[in-house]
Amino acid sequence: MADPAPGDGESTGRRGAGITPLSQLPEKGRVVCQGRIESVTYLPPDQAAAFSAIVSDGEPGRPLSGRGRDQRGRLRVVWLGRRHVPGIEAGTELRLEGMLSRSKGMPTMFNPRYEILSRQENE
Repeated sequence: MADPAPGDGESTGRRGAGITPLSQLPEKGRVVCQGRIESVTYLPPDQAAAFSAIVSDGEPGRPLSGRGRDQRGRLRVVWLGRRHVPGIEAGTELRLEGMLSRSKGMPTMFNPRYEILSRQENE
């Protein structure tokens, strides 16, 4: 990940300078973003190896608008050539850095750099 600028870091809060909210991702380009894994997808052994996760910036199961509609920003993250990525599971909070593109109508990042920020314990 990039070196933090003076004054950046954990003391500035959970979302530091330079972090793009998932709900405000551009169409494409290099971004640094942060969110919680909502779900992961495992492919069958007869398909090409790829492991993907959906990351969102809202609390799981909680709508962000007053009308009950879910307004969370979402990002698909795909690791090509992998069947599993250690530490990547539902409930884990990540900081991601990589090139953003669109795939199947959703912002997508392939083989990003990532940092595990926290894990949600079993409830």
